[in-house]
Amino acid sequence: MNELLEVDPHQYDAWNSLALNLALAFWALGIIVALVYFIRLSSVGGSKNKYDFINRHEINNLWIASIILIIGGCFFVNANVVELTTMWVFVRIFTTAMMGILVGLIVQNLLKFYYPFFIEKRLKVLRYKPRLSPKTGKPMKLLSEEEEDVHLDEGMIAEENVYSVDYDVWLDEETGFKQIEKYAGHLHAIECPECNYQTFKITREEILQAPTDTQEGELMKHYSCTYCGYKARKTVVLKAQIKLPEESSTATA
Repeated sequence: MNELLEVDPHQYDAWNSLALNLALAFWALGIIVALVYFIRLSSVGGSKNKYDFINRHEINNLWIASIILIIGGCFFVNANVVELTTMWVFVRIFTTAMMGILVGLIVQNLLKFYYPFFIEKRLKVLRYKPRLSPKTGKPMKLLSEEEEDVHLDEGMIAEENVYSVDYDVWLDEETGFKQIEKYAGHLHAIECPECNYQTFKITREEILQAPTDTQEGELMKHYSCTYCGYKARKTVVLKAQIKLPEESSTATA
């Protein structure tokens, strides 16, 4: 009476079908999250508004979409069960979790250390894309650092002097209309000279000598890399704070 117990090859079909459907559902949801973001981005009007939207939302939305896609992948690799014991349940859960975490860490590092290079290129294109004057419909002129000070008030100049804020001034030379756009001065990371990742940020600024109405000052900028820990310092000259006449017809973004 040595009868071999045959394992029904279809006993886990219900689970396999459910796992496959869940995988497809999570993949569809992840793609939808990414598509919704890019649809919203395409509906944002104006280069400055697109710049701010990308800066605030893109990496977070791509990270959320990636997590959802990874969860879908975890269900997919468990949609082919043919034999299962208590031990195999724990092995599958542990293996799936480790694989999911590993893939998640890889994606997170790509978004944190590599993707910013791509974003910075797009942001620069948007920032310096010619603005059209609402008065004439013609391209306006982006003023240089020296030219723009006459169009900024004392507070704006002081912000630029300590690098907390950077202003771009676009001028319609035909009508005198100007558009002032405000950007974060040092929140964006730059390329680290040690590891070459886009993770080199200003951590602290120290005014060594405050500027006056007639004399330049001096600022010490302290940098640190969030990836490799490399640190550096750089001394920057602060322009003299000269009060200049105010102009009319201004738009601020």
